[in-house]
Amino acid sequence: MSDAPQNTPKFTTLGCRLNAYETEAMKRLAQDAGLTDALIVNTCAVTSEAVAKARKEIRRLRRDNPDAPLIVTGCAAQIDPDSFAQMDEVTHVIGNTEKLAPETWTKLSPNFIGETERVMVNDIMSVQETAAHLIDGFGARSRAYVQVQNGCDHRCTFCIIPYGRGNSRSVPAGVVIDQIKRLVQEGFNEVVLTGVDLTSWGADLPGEPRLGDLVMRILKLTDVPRLRISSIDSIEADDNLMQAIATEPRLMPHLHLSLQHGSDLILKRMKRRHLRDDAIRFTEDARKLRPEITFGADIIAGFPTETDEHFADSLSLVEACSLTWLHVFPYSARPGTPAAKIPNRVAGPVIKERAARLRAAGDAAVERHLAAQHGQTHRILMEAPGMGRTEQFTEARFEMPQPVGQLVTARITGHSGTQLTASPI
Repeated sequence: MSDAPQNTPKFTTLGCRLNAYETEAMKRLAQDAGLTDALIVNTCAVTSEAVAKARKEIRRLRRDNPDAPLIVTGCAAQIDPDSFAQMDEVTHVIGNTEKLAPETWTKLSPNFIGETERVMVNDIMSVQETAAHLIDGFGARSRAYVQVQNGCDHRCTFCIIPYGRGNSRSVPAGVVIDQIKRLVQEGFNEVVLTGVDLTSWGADLPGEPRLGDLVMRILKLTDVPRLRISSIDSIEADDNLMQAIATEPRLMPHLHLSLQHGSDLILKRMKRRHLRDDAIRFTEDARKLRPEITFGADIIAGFPTETDEHFADSLSLVEACSLTWLHVFPYSARPGTPAAKIPNRVAGPVIKERAARLRAAGDAAVERHLAAQHGQTHRILMEAPGMGRTEQFTEARFEMPQPVGQLVTARITGHSGTQLTASPI
């Protein structure tokens, strides 16, 4: 089947959930500008493989659509715009700030009268504000995503993302609350707060509020049935966030943690701001406050200088923190990062083997979690007629279709693979 646009732009999104969110915002901006018959690739730069995947996708799209304008944006385009501009397949390159500006899409529309630069990428570090783009969620009307923060002020040695996203910027609480009120009025039963470094929210706002302050205000001032937080840095969890975990049933009992490793030495070489015991202490404290809470985590396998003993610390962290949902990343040197210059690289086959062992530990953790849910009652948000997610973000399958976007009270009757089986009560 051809990828050729049929009078509407075709978007290809690579990378993180925030990219997917921003693609939805770009779709609306492109539509409002009257852009037609164009291909837009929203790239990722988290690894060298991600950049290579973007180039491969650009070439494929051009082969299938020889005449359509092809626009490249996202983190890879922001970090290295010239390399994409040099590709014969590419018509325009736009930066991460420019891609969310209405005037950019006006310039790209066929009705624009004037000169349109081939490369529209400015210094991301000079950006001071984050716009709150109103979107209606992804796909089926189940949950909506609200971007409350962008950028990152930290400089982990393995990470290139700050150079694609800029410094940390926060959306003011009042703007966030107004947006969530609108989404609730439109019928959304769950809202997810997203950002690049979510727990840094507020540091650039008057009074320097914390993420917990925002969460408490949202729950106090809106009627959102379910509020969910995406990935956080546990070392930055503030007192109000912990209070919300303990006292607010509308805050979902699931947190994804940016842990990255279980060895103190490797964490220091990564320039992380926490140590192993900090991660363990946080998960223990959160579980005391909310016994049913589940944790996901990002863990990197094979960081330079990682020994068998260092890796064992990461492997044992899965049990020490009672992690359930693992995102395992085999280390890949990213040009432009300090880690790429560290000697004593781990051999590729060793990295692959360690990543497989971490994933196996994650699979076992998921199996334990699923088995523990048998007989329990959950409120499940339906994402499709036969599938929804529990409060802990666990997939649950129904034999009989249920209304998409609705909260269904159900009893867990078993599990299969990575999904629970559920029956409405």
